[in-house]
Amino acid sequence: MARNQTQLTQPNKPKNVKRDPVASGERDACVNRAASHDFFLLERYETGIALRGTEVKSIRAGQANLKDSYGLVKDGELFLLNAHIGAYAPGAQFNHDTLRTRKLLVHRAQILKLHAAIQQKGLTIIPTRMYFKGGRVKVEVAVAKGKQLWDKRETERRRTADKEARDAIARSRKS
Repeated sequence: MARNQTQLTQPNKPKNVKRDPVASGERDACVNRAASHDFFLLERYETGIALRGTEVKSIRAGQANLKDSYGLVKDGELFLLNAHIGAYAPGAQFNHDTLRTRKLLVHRAQILKLHAAIQQKGLTIIPTRMYFKGGRVKVEVAVAKGKQLWDKRETERRRTADKEARDAIARSRKS
């Protein structure tokens, strides 16, 4: 004879569906903070990047650095040079070269615009940030013009003045 058993279980608790903030695109995988300090960023473009499997895992682990990297248009293709993506520890013999040249994936029309822009004296292509979008790694590159020392001082003065103005407004609201 079969028994009629009722199991006392807790109601379905919602699982923590929140993924890693880097992988879900809520936070950048890496940011080139020196870019906005050393350059005037004129135009920004979102590009894809051709990576190997261990490189993606290293980026998710936060082992990427864009500080001294730059872009180059060669033979109608866009490349990212000097971007450091650290070795993935469990990768063993399948690991990648940390400073290898990587291809950036953009439309032909954007490559032509970038190529025309960097033909002007003093302009270059600088990666500003690396992030995940829809499970894929994206790199934001900017056409940039180098700052002189006095430009950096002017930017710092403007930033300080804006901060003081915001603080004054906040103080006046409190009282």
